[in-house]
Amino acid sequence: MKTTIAVILLFIVPVVLQQQGNSGTQSQDTHHQGVNERGDQAMGFSQDKATHHFYLYPDGGAIEVNANDPADTTTRDQIRMHFTHITKMFSDGNFSIPMLIHQQNPPGADVMTRLRSQIAYKFDETPRGGRIGITSANKEALAAIHKFLIFQIQDHQTGDTTDVTTPKLK
Repeated sequence: MKTTIAVILLFIVPVVLQQQGNSGTQSQDTHHQGVNERGDQAMGFSQDKATHHFYLYPDGGAIEVNANDPADTTTRDQIRMHFTHITKMFSDGNFSIPMLIHQQNPPGADVMTRLRSQIAYKFDETPRGGRIGITSANKEALAAIHKFLIFQIQDHQTGDTTDVTTPKLK
């Protein structure tokens, strides 16, 4: 009898553990799908047609989005329009769009709102989209910017480094 139970457990336990592991993955996949769907609406371009990158620098960081297809000028222009709007909103301390996309107030956004006068945002066009540079000399603001960008890296699943790096000259 004990042998039979042991054999049954030998086969059942791995199946149960596999299912439990998959439910976490399915939950993450469902969340990421929701981020992309809400991003399509809030940003005005298909997340499948663009690639996001987030960078942490000693004086702040950057958000960059580019159309995947160099010939896709529609997505490129939609990214630029969105970034022009976001640069103004962030400068005003308004982080409602990231909150809508991620269904939570991103870490660091509250401090970035409070210290908005000590943070500079600069939009630049890239050949396939745009880039928002975020800088501050205030240590508390820098920590908040880094928290905000790390959250973006994780929630958009970009694979970007969460280490502070030196910007590459282009």
